[in-house]
Amino acid sequence: MAIERRRVRTGGRWAAALLLALAACRATPPSAFETALASAVKRRLTVRGASDRNPLPPTEENVRAGQRAFAGYCHACHGLDGQNTGVPFASAMSPPVPSLSSPAVQAYTDGQLKWVIENGLYPSGMPAARGILADEEIWRIVVFLRHLPPAGSLGEPAAYGGGPPPSP
Repeated sequence: MAIERRRVRTGGRWAAALLLALAACRATPPSAFETALASAVKRRLTVRGASDRNPLPPTEENVRAGQRAFAGYCHACHGLDGQNTGVPFASAMSPPVPSLSSPAVQAYTDGQLKWVIENGLYPSGMPAARGILADEEIWRIVVFLRHLPPAGSLGEPAAYGGGPPPSP
């Protein structure tokens, strides 16, 4: 009986210490150092596919097909143009949703971009498209990512008050 009481008291102390520690925590956006460190780790260690080559040429047809696939799957977080146009929560997420035209994103190889789309990216809100998009659709999205239109040129997603997406 004494042993059981001691376990309850000890367990209660640990729970109280954990609650106290959590109460002292607060969520803040990552610092420049944390962002640089996370980018380096992703690029060199966690994101695979660096040597994979896109089998699709960057033709106008493939860019348009990639834009259509992107508009169907990616626009909710990245906007229609890949640069977060009209996405109200993009900068409020932790980490923020990156502009896909940014040097950090464009520095990935085509194979790494495909890997990220296919497998998602932790720790972020980037979901995995495996089982949702076909390989060819993902490669076409990669072609589109290499040929993004100017920011704002495609308008805002209808879900956030913009009109329907323009026909490519």
